[in-house]
Amino acid sequence: MSSERIEHRRGADGEILGWIEPRDEGFVAIDLLGRERTGVVDWLTAEEALEAVGLSYLADPHELLLETGEWLRVRIAEVRPNEIRVKKDDWGAVEAPQVYFTLPMPVSEDRLRSLRR
Repeated sequence: MSSERIEHRRGADGEILGWIEPRDEGFVAIDLLGRERTGVVDWLTAEEALEAVGLSYLADPHELLLETGEWLRVRIAEVRPNEIRVKKDDWGAVEAPQVYFTLPMPVSEDRLRSLRR
């Protein structure tokens, strides 16, 4: 992750929504999965983009591309500055084994994609 990124926090509760990275003559909005949400825009537009995206996408079901080429339904368990942990979706079954995968940051949509489209 670029050291020039500036955290953007939601005003109401201070929750981090992503980063704004200086680029060329403007800024790029980057979400918590490390994905660019805008092209090069002005500062206000980058802030507005992160505010509009919010955090709800983190609760959405996702699919993870496994090394076997199969897709596995997962939920995002944890997001850190350098990695993302996802958990095999067990649909809330208490007795189900807990299976986690650690992914590098950023993770492309070719590897981890939202099921909500």
